Amino acid sequence: MASKIILLRLPPLIITIYTVFLKIQTTTSSPQPPLILPLISQTLPHGFVSVPTPSSRKLSFHHNVTLTVSLTVGTPPQTVTMVLDTGSELSWLHCKKNQNIDSIFNPQLSSSYTPTPCTSNVCTTRTRDFPIPVSCDPRKLCHATVSYADATSIEGNLATDTFFFSGSGQPGIIFGCMDSGFSSNTKEDSKTTGLMGMNRGSLSFVTQMGFPKFSYCISGHDSSGVLLFGDAKLTWLGPLKYTPLVKMNTPLPYFDRVAYTVRLMGIRVGSKPLQVPKSIFAPDHTGAGQTMVDSGTQFTFLLGSVYTALKNEFLEQTKGVLTLLEDPNFVFEGAMDLCFRVRGGVVPTVPAVTMVFEGAEMGVSGERLLYRVGDDVGKGKDVYCFTFGNSDLLGIEAYVIGHHHQQNVWMEFDLVNSRVGFADTRCELASRRLGMGP
Repeated sequence: MASKIILLRLPPLIITIYTVFLKIQTTTSSPQPPLILPLISQTLPHGFVSVPTPSSRKLSFHHNVTLTVSLTVGTPPQTVTMVLDTGSELSWLHCKKNQNIDSIFNPQLSSSYTPTPCTSNVCTTRTRDFPIPVSCDPRKLCHATVSYADATSIEGNLATDTFFFSGSGQPGIIFGCMDSGFSSNTKEDSKTTGLMGMNRGSLSFVTQMGFPKFSYCISGHDSSGVLLFGDAKLTWLGPLKYTPLVKMNTPLPYFDRVAYTVRLMGIRVGSKPLQVPKSIFAPDHTGAGQTMVDSGTQFTFLLGSVYTALKNEFLEQTKGVLTLLEDPNFVFEGAMDLCFRVRGGVVPTVPAVTMVFEGAEMGVSGERLLYRVGDDVGKGKDVYCFTFGNSDLLGIEAYVIGHHHQQNVWMEFDLVNSRVGFADTRCELASRRLGMGP
């Protein structure tokens, strides 16, 4: 995840999504059986769940402002909970106990743990896409640092160990065993053990596992969901709409080449397209302005000029329907300055916002368009904010499609064919069809 992308992860840092472990009956043309991790939304980490089936390996996964996956690591296995992040490469675990960390992986208790030396190929060549270069510590071990937009940072050594999925172990997985750092949100960060990097980098979890694709589906109602690694034929799922991933062979200072970058071509409010130049949606000569699909970011953020055009058009089309919040200086999550007072908590019907990609469209409506911020901001329980934010206010020069707008959408990341596919569905029903729901 390039520096521009890394910054995205912070304000909404913990949306804990726990995926419910699914018992999936699938057929697959891939020689590698699919692996499933459940997702569900809760604030406390859940233990590893194993539901063996003849044809697949699975775990459970959850969500609540961060997508989290529970699994076991090491020999003997230790239970960990990791944030699922398609915008990061390096997977990492807290490896040192302190007063702000409740869950850690203890490498001293694992006989299969192996630190990575500075001279290894992993350290010298496979870390080339890290936004902060690795270094060599006094013990001649490969030292990595990861930083985020809100000044949060964490560092430690690269290492390998065995990761277990539904009782089946995968040895030699490379990850960061982190022992120091600074967090701007210790309360939330203490609830997980680490992060699972899922971008297209050579050290990301999905790359190391060698799966041709992965998919997830997040419910907007009961916080359940499903995460599927590999290829499975789901006959009940409608046809997916695909948009190609953008490839950039030339290194540019503000372009993350291992992110899931797609081509945003326009935005509509209702049936009316925004009146902005089409060129504003394309990266410039520095790489700034790419559009990334990021499960580690909660909401969707647009470059300032596009956000302003969207905000103005939405206000125009909702005159007399929505009541603006009386505090013009209120900005939710540091980048969402369009908020409303909704009496009685019943959101009226408003026009949908549609993001138009090359070959596909994603519509955002209803609960995904207006988010109740709750009473924690001191504005009362009836305050709702528009779920598109201004990336300029976060200091990032990119469009970011967050997971809130991916609710009740089956999301497929096809690594072999370099594309992202999606289809509207009811994710709680998807969980039941896969044998995970009640």
